[in-house]
Amino acid sequence: MKLPLPHVSHRTLTIAAALVGVVSLAIGAHAALMSKRAMDAARAAVTAEQTGAAARGSRLALVIGNGHYPDASAPLSQPINDARALTATLRHNGFDVDVVEDASKDDINRAVGRLKSKIRPESVVLLFFGGYGVQAGRESYMIPVDATIWKESDVRRDGVSIESVLDTMKEQGARAKLVVIDASRRNPYERRFRAFSHGLAPINAPDNALVLSSATPGKVADDSRGEHSVLVSELLNNLNAQVASAESVFNKTRVAISRASDGEQVPSVSSSLLEDVNFGG
Repeated sequence: MKLPLPHVSHRTLTIAAALVGVVSLAIGAHAALMSKRAMDAARAAVTAEQTGAAARGSRLALVIGNGHYPDASAPLSQPINDARALTATLRHNGFDVDVVEDASKDDINRAVGRLKSKIRPESVVLLFFGGYGVQAGRESYMIPVDATIWKESDVRRDGVSIESVLDTMKEQGARAKLVVIDASRRNPYERRFRAFSHGLAPINAPDNALVLSSATPGKVADDSRGEHSVLVSELLNNLNAQVASAESVFNKTRVAISRASDGEQVPSVSSSLLEDVNFGG
């Protein structure tokens, strides 16, 4: 037996269809609203991060490790190891690091140019050089691996002045300038035009700068037999110990090396910092 189908009027069907449409629109509108809120929240998070990054300022570093000098009797094993280890630590601390190994003078100048292009008024900028350094005319020079040095004037021609790099940082408006120079080694050049090695000259720090050098000005320091130099080993220890203040890191490094060597090697720290500068985030 067939049951009679209920009669549904055209008007009822129209009303039902309209209700379904209204519900669908409501659901769609709610989904669109939720999606918009999610997008707005994501944009706000990105904006907050960008604002925070701008407030903190960029962290830039140029790290140079030179080990293979044709004029030396043997390669320096530590500077490249030091450059790689310091690069890893600085990147962990949020630095944008440009690392150059066995750099020629052109390599160094190009790297300084890249650094210059990135510096902004709120930037904290660090320079590290490990290798041979020579003073000439009361100024200290990083020696590239392709330098040809027979007299003191050759140092000014083929070397790269540390103070010139600091001047570049200052001219670009860097907020803080940090320098670590591990180059107070007995080198194969000075004996050609001097009776003894004078080490490095004092490095004049511009405003809001902090400079750490591996030995007192005018002194030389012999390399240890370890994988890393004494200076970088102790510097890494302090950085990895989460000692946030750059000035504290440099001073602790200086004191530790001086004590461990019974005063035979006393790193130099020169500061003109006008504010606290931290290595941490």
